[in-house]
Amino acid sequence: MDEAFEIEARALAQVLEELDYFQILKIGQNAGPGEIKAAYYRESRAYHPDRFSTLPAGEMKDTIGRIYKRINEAYVCLREDTKRTKYLADVLGPERQKKLRFVEASEQELKKEKEQEAGATPQGRKFFMAGLTDMAAQRFASAERNFKMALTYEPTWSSSPSGARSAGCCGSSSA
Repeated sequence: MDEAFEIEARALAQVLEELDYFQILKIGQNAGPGEIKAAYYRESRAYHPDRFSTLPAGEMKDTIGRIYKRINEAYVCLREDTKRTKYLADVLGPERQKKLRFVEASEQELKKEKEQEAGATPQGRKFFMAGLTDMAAQRFASAERNFKMALTYEPTWSSSPSGARSAGCCGSSSA
């Protein structure tokens, strides 16, 4: 193994917990999907554990494994626009240190937000989206029917303050 690479890997491992995903991939925070992918491939090739399979088991091999894992984690998060946008907001926010890693909890939070936006069930989403289309076309009677049908598939909406009613889609309740 190259001595300069070994020094770089050790230094990176020391600050790994303080770096965000953009810094790990060595790209700017406004990087596009192509730049993110290229950076991932560059860093992934450099730190891939298979390159170091001949090293004896020990600290250096573990260090490279930790770095490689974080490179993959960074790519999984940054390659998707919604995850990248949420991650960037988290990293630029006041709780930066707590949000440096996009964990399963962040993923669940994104999923929950999406479900609240358009429903948790496929049928509920279908009727909700049809209701929005009807509203846009000013077919209000049809929109009302579709929203009521969506509510039959999304029972939490009818009792939840964060559901469809608070979203403004069911403005007047004529039920």
